[in-house]
Amino acid sequence: MPFIIADNQELTRLAIEHVLDGYGDQPVVTASNKSELVHHLKNQEESVVILDYTLFDFFDVQNLLIVSQRFPITNWILLSDDLTEPFLRSVVYQSQRFSILFKDCSIHELSEAIRHALQGKRYLSQRVTEILLNRQIHQDELTSALTATEVEIVRCIAQGKTTKEIASERFSSIHTINTHRKNIFRKLHVNTAYEAIKVALRAGLIDGDDYFI
Repeated sequence: MPFIIADNQELTRLAIEHVLDGYGDQPVVTASNKSELVHHLKNQEESVVILDYTLFDFFDVQNLLIVSQRFPITNWILLSDDLTEPFLRSVVYQSQRFSILFKDCSIHELSEAIRHALQGKRYLSQRVTEILLNRQIHQDELTSALTATEVEIVRCIAQGKTTKEIASERFSSIHTINTHRKNIFRKLHVNTAYEAIKVALRAGLIDGDDYFI
């Protein structure tokens, strides 16, 4: 399976090429921008791309995911610095084709990521896993602070119900529901209903099937 190195740091690129020497006679090509990368993938979709996302010309994470969806049998290894937790979560939750490491990883971790990619499997470095787990623990702590009534109101909000409709269903006043909404936002450290729903979805308090907004 060919390798495509999409990294604009020469020293990193040379180090990756050295590691890839241990994987037989697989062809290795380089790409310095997204257009070159897409060109290589058009010629050989079944490739392993080793990409430094932070130094490449992708607009955002969705732009990266769109390219990956265009080439569904390509396997990706993201090897970058300063990948944020929201970025990691977006990639991990939306695609199984991405292995992710930071550039301070060990040679062993990079080798494991390459081995997994060649087998069509995903590999997450220990640091990436810890970031995602710590975020989930934090979200669990936040959502556990909600009362049963507040959880029910979050579910109603996710179903697209207005404050007036929620108040009518619960035989409460609009003022009471608004107070609950303010308390929910405060406890979840969010500012909008959309952000509250995202936290509740990730924490498993509501099902995606109930989300109509």
